Amino acid sequence: MPTYVVLGKYTEQGGRNVDDAVNRANLIEQRLQQVGGRLLSWHMTLGEYDLVTTIEVPSDEVLLQLALEVAKVGNVRTTTLKAFTREEVAAVIGTLT
Repeated sequence: MPTYVVLGKYTEQGGRNVDDAVNRANLIEQRLQQVGGRLLSWHMTLGEYDLVTTIEVPSDEVLLQLALEVAKVGNVRTTTLKAFTREEVAAVIGTLT
């Protein structure tokens, strides 16, 4: 199943609602399970981003759906990176000529 790293920055609204951050993370985890995915990690961070999560979801299309659902709420802006395991990278490297 594809893995993604999702970087989040709180919006002004999200900053006002930060007391509910852990509850929102729990809701995201439940939503991921509903679509056949899972939350691998969730961290509040210092620096350029306020949140870093790693998730697995069945497809890019499912990820897009979830990203749009999060965007509609308006608490966080996200940047998403598709991640590859060492095994996946090794398989690709093995095809290089």
